[in-house]
Amino acid sequence: MSVTTVDPKQYIVKNEPYYEQVGKEIALYEAAYNVRMPMMLKGPTGCGKSRFVEYMAYKLNKPLITVACNEDMTASDLVGRFLLDKDGTKWQDGPLTTAARIGAICYLDEVVEARQDTTVVIHPLTDHRRSLPLDKKGELIEAHPDFQLVISYNPGYQSLMKDLKQSTKQRFGGLNFDYPGAEKEAEIVCKESDVDLTTAGKLVQIAHRARNLKGHGLDEGISTRLLVYAGQLIAKGIDPVEACSMTMVTPLTDDPDMRDTLDAAVQTFFG
Repeated sequence: MSVTTVDPKQYIVKNEPYYEQVGKEIALYEAAYNVRMPMMLKGPTGCGKSRFVEYMAYKLNKPLITVACNEDMTASDLVGRFLLDKDGTKWQDGPLTTAARIGAICYLDEVVEARQDTTVVIHPLTDHRRSLPLDKKGELIEAHPDFQLVISYNPGYQSLMKDLKQSTKQRFGGLNFDYPGAEKEAEIVCKESDVDLTTAGKLVQIAHRARNLKGHGLDEGISTRLLVYAGQLIAKGIDPVEACSMTMVTPLTDDPDMRDTLDAAVQTFFG
């Protein structure tokens, strides 16, 4: 039986991600990392949670292992499993185990999408034990001193069946994220998509109108990510109305009346 060794350098974020600070989240996260506090990032889809984690990993010069959680994820997907190859049986670490061994920041994106019995495996890593039992392997991993666990989810979009248990929530410090103010968001869209600031401002105003419809026909408002997509298309010469329809209307809803409402908002600024 063998275990594959991992070079932590392969998980280092090599290029600085673009991130615009909105409040005191950078200083707060740094303080949390200094005491290796597990962190929970809460906020709507596409507001910059994942980008923030990448930026902090770069700033701290720590390896980052990201897991996109889904409803089919099992504990073995996180922890690891035995595999058979031509040389016999080999244990393959999962991303959580790898992060604990090498001292990486392990980021579980949209953690509530995973089954609740799966999230229980993170508990020993989020208290004084900082350990991970590999029951199938008969090994207890003591987390590397640099290891930190970060989770994120969108509290406004989850059903009660998919909410985190209190026994899990109370193991984390938390940071709330939201879409930036209009001026800051326009600057982000301008920087990320290479459109001029005026065009970026119009995209943001459309987004604000759509976000007011959340819970009144829309499950989610237009994210900053979608604004950047629209800006990128416009910067490549695509007609703004068509770019907005492709990135800010079609992905959000299939309801004809709601599409007409969003199209009217686009026409107001680009028609």
